[in-house]
Amino acid sequence: MRRLLNTLYVTTQGAWVSKDGANVVVSVDGSERGRVPVHTLGSIVCFGRVSMSAPLMGACAETGVCIAYLSESGRFLARVEGPVSGNVLLRREQYRRTDDSDATAAIVRSIVVGKTLNHRTVLRRVLRDHGESLDPSNCEAVVAAAERLKDIARRALRPQPADSLRGLEGEAGLVYFGVFNHLIRQDKDSFRFVRRSRRPPLDPVNAVLSFLYTLVVHDCRGALEGVGLDPAVGFLHRDRPGRPSLALDLMEEFRAPLADRLALSLINRRQLTAREFRSEQNGATLLTDDGRKAVLVAYQERKRDEITHPFLEEKMAMGLLFHVQALLLARHLRRDLDEYPPFLWR
Repeated sequence: MRRLLNTLYVTTQGAWVSKDGANVVVSVDGSERGRVPVHTLGSIVCFGRVSMSAPLMGACAETGVCIAYLSESGRFLARVEGPVSGNVLLRREQYRRTDDSDATAAIVRSIVVGKTLNHRTVLRRVLRDHGESLDPSNCEAVVAAAERLKDIARRALRPQPADSLRGLEGEAGLVYFGVFNHLIRQDKDSFRFVRRSRRPPLDPVNAVLSFLYTLVVHDCRGALEGVGLDPAVGFLHRDRPGRPSLALDLMEEFRAPLADRLALSLINRRQLTAREFRSEQNGATLLTDDGRKAVLVAYQERKRDEITHPFLEEKMAMGLLFHVQALLLARHLRRDLDEYPPFLWR
């Protein structure tokens, strides 16, 4: 089994990241703030004005440590990595399947079913843990939404073109986010959710969700490249220059357990308050430095949580799920598995 490696997030503006022997050293204004052995890292993610030495970039390329640059608000900017050792035969099969409508529909079906049922699990867990404290009308709406998601997943199992499945995915998203505000139980004035907004996020809840989705996509992309797949060629998401379509496909199963559920926990446990957000002149709402650090710490802890994989029936850290699902997709493309088994969160 692959070992779960750490991700080093550098968020301090003006930080300098360099190499000292076999260690990565983070300094600010000439003062050392942190030191991590290179061999314990899977990637380094830099936010905003963070500089890095050429020797460290070379060492990361040689050892397979991915470097990603994001804007201060978490928008993806660039990625630095060493030689890609992807399996050319596997990638050729991936491209052939994306040109095959039936093969594409089969994979899209698995993704849509997995995403929809995992969203339903978020609703069911809230009902299980806090149903008695919810307003009766809100509780009724969440119950109805959970049933509709179950029905959408059932309809998605029928043979149909990929475009029809994309329509069901959109319907499921409307149902799920239609009751998302009912899942927020603390400080409703600051954390009122109306609808999903992106580029830019327009309220604190969307700011947290967008930031977490960026982290999940980064991990999915690394996992796909790790098993030899091309993260730019997807099935649910169509090809678009510069878009990591397959990474976006893979993240759909992880939105609920690794982003949505975590965002709700951070808000409902008051680990995030209105002080951890700031507003921009263009209407965007962004996390402050302290808010971003709180989310990053929680995300890293979440990835260390153990879970039993429903298909493999093996216990593993949640951070390894990206790699396992990428591996299962590769096995399906190699025809070792008849269907791609999505990750179903229970």
